[in-house]
Amino acid sequence: MVDEAVVAPDRIEALRERVRSLGSAVVAYSGGVDSALLLAVSAQELGEGAVGLLARSPSLAAQEEAAAVELARRMGARLEVVDSRELARPGYVANGPDRCFHCKGELFDLAEVLRARLGLACIAYGANADDRGDHRPGMAAARERGIRAPLLEAGMGKEAVRSAARHLGLSVWDKPSLACLASRIPYGTPVTPEALSSVDRAEVALRRLGFPEVRVRHHGDVARIEVPPGDVARLASPVVREAAVRAVREAGFAFAAVDLEGYRSGSLNRTLGPRVL
Repeated sequence: MVDEAVVAPDRIEALRERVRSLGSAVVAYSGGVDSALLLAVSAQELGEGAVGLLARSPSLAAQEEAAAVELARRMGARLEVVDSRELARPGYVANGPDRCFHCKGELFDLAEVLRARLGLACIAYGANADDRGDHRPGMAAARERGIRAPLLEAGMGKEAVRSAARHLGLSVWDKPSLACLASRIPYGTPVTPEALSSVDRAEVALRRLGFPEVRVRHHGDVARIEVPPGDVARLASPVVREAAVRAVREAGFAFAAVDLEGYRSGSLNRTLGPRVL
């Protein structure tokens, strides 16, 4: 549970001030708690001067796109859904440690086209204060383009963001973090539409089996399944294991493996060794 005390009134007001300072903005939006809070506050403070941009791509789970569109509708926020072509970018397909740089580059380039067409002042995205200590090449793409990050500017970390989202009545306030599907593919393994589709289908099936927080890491023919440590025993139990194996095979994998260490965000970053601070 998120402690309501984590987000003090002055922190929410600091976010509102940062948003008002934008004047008008395209808000990069995915339907996750960070971008949802930013879009909600932007819609409140800037009205028609705030427009969300949802990038439709193979790396966004189909269920996530539908949920994001519905959430924006409930928030009363303007939203544009635009096709993203990051798979046309060699740097993204190569899937090096800088993959997110190329992905965010595509997103921000799309946002710039929309910003210019609508005559808005700037572009904003949902980086928060906790993102500064992780491996986040996408933040470099944002800095290069002068993209604003009001949550970070207001000093709001993940817990403060969740608390503020709950305070504002956003249904995603406790939604598990959900990085793009490409994050399930090990660095150096090319990103393909087929691999992304296999991951998406396998994760959808595993959520239906009662694992809302799950990652299917794509290791060729092998699907390495990560669930929270407390769920590992249940996943490995005979009945559930059989259903999970069947689901993974139907998604296109030959083998299913359960990671005994359990789910941890960015587990594939371990292969980068000391370069990740």
